[in-house]
Order: sequence, then C-alpha cells, then structure tokens
Amino acid sequence: MNILIVENERPAADKLSMLLKRIDKSINIAGVMETVEETINRLQMKPDPDLILMDIQLDDGLCFEIFETINVDTPVIFTTAYDEYTLRAFKVNSIDYLLKPIEEESLSSALKKFRKLYYDNKDPYRRDFSQLLNEFRNQYKSRFLLKTGEKYKSVPVGEISHFHIIERNVFLNDFQGRDYGIDYSLDEIQGMLDPRKFFRINRNCIININSISLIYSYSSSRLVLTLKNGTSGDEFVVSRERVADFKKWVDG
Repeated sequence: MNILIVENERPAADKLSMLLKRIDKSINIAGVMETVEETINRLQMKPDPDLILMDIQLDDGLCFEIFETINVDTPVIFTTAYDEYTLRAFKVNSIDYLLKPIEEESLSSALKKFRKLYYDNKDPYRRDFSQLLNEFRNQYKSRFLLKTGEKYKSVPVGEISHFHIIERNVFLNDFQGRDYGIDYSLDEIQGMLDPRKFFRINRNCIININSISLIYSYSSSRLVLTLKNGTSGDEFVVSRERVADFKKWVDG
C-alpha cells in the first residue's frame, strides 16, 4: 500500500510514518509534502498513491485548494486540529479524520476502514470531494449583527439585498431598502458569503442573486442591474472584467 503524507510539520510527519510502519510493515511512504503547491505537483507528475494522509493547514494555504486545482480521486484521511463542528463535515465524505495528536489506535482503525471501503474492494471506491469542499469551506455567515443607535439588530443573510460602499463606508441593504452601517470591509464580507448566492459585481458592491429584478446591456462589455428593492433610477453596473463570471454565476 502506497501512502502519501501531506503535513507541514516534520515531527508530525515523522510520527505518522513511524505509526504506519508499526501498524503494517508493508506500507510504503510515497512521499511527504509540506505545501499545497508541492502536493499538486506530486499528484500531477507521479502515479496516484493508494491513500493520502492530509493535514488541513499547510505552509501556503488550506489543503482544499489542492482539490479545487486538480482532480483527486485518491481517498483521504484528514489529520487535523480543527474543532468538532468542522470535523462533522469531514465525516460526511472523507474516509476518516484523526484529531491531533494522532494515536496508533485511531490511525489503525482509520486504515481498517479504508481497506474495507476501498483497498480490499475489487471495484475501487472513489470519493467525490466536491461536497466535502462545500461542507468545509462554505461555513458562511447566516446572519449579521448590526448596531442601530443603542440597540442591536440581527439580519439574516437571506434578507440582505446587497452590500455597497458610500463615501468609503460599507452598508448592508435589506429587501425593504434600508441601509445599515457595518464594520467590515467589502473584501471581508465577500469571504463570509456563499458565492452561489452573492456576487461582487464591482469594487463597491456585492449583490444577492435573489435581489436582481432586471439585467440589460449597458454597452458591448458591461451589464446593468435593477434590484427589486431599488427606487426608480437605481442601477448597478457589473464591471467589464467581471461580466463573464457574472453570466456564469447567474446561469448556475
């Protein structure tokens, strides 16, 4: 059995190697990768290993960038220090997850599960990681807590029409057309929202797909949107460089 270890901490990688050999002397360590880039290059250049033991936080980003960049059919046992809420998402799609520090008993149990589901099966068991990516990466905000005077108001994401900038200040606009000041930059907000539902049409505005009333051509390279809660004359321009992505987004 060929196992690739993706782990940016050398002591942790060494421990995994030692435990694997102790559990099964026939296991071959196909390599130890420390970064997203190294792992992508390794999987593209050499035959797929039978199994990958993969940490989440690597030196150059989250391991999930690997699956977004290339097609990975190899089953994965995640090794992570993430909290229990996130681990529940892993359990839906991965072979297993192991919480650091890794113990021999838990690793042995995960390998047995892998053998049963995949390695000892005549028809190799292939996992679809797209759902796993959504489960992990799409832990998006479901509401925003806003301060209005001396009071606080919680606005569900589904009630938000768009976010926009006015005179360097960021505002949340709901489906009733009300603006609320918000203490996040537009870049920060973009990372908090489900990209299937929200799209940044230009530097100053992020819109909810459910708020769009009308889309029409502004020129040969731009689009203009009318939103459901907008007043007469309110128009939102999709910047030239984002038109193609916007069309794909709207088309689903």
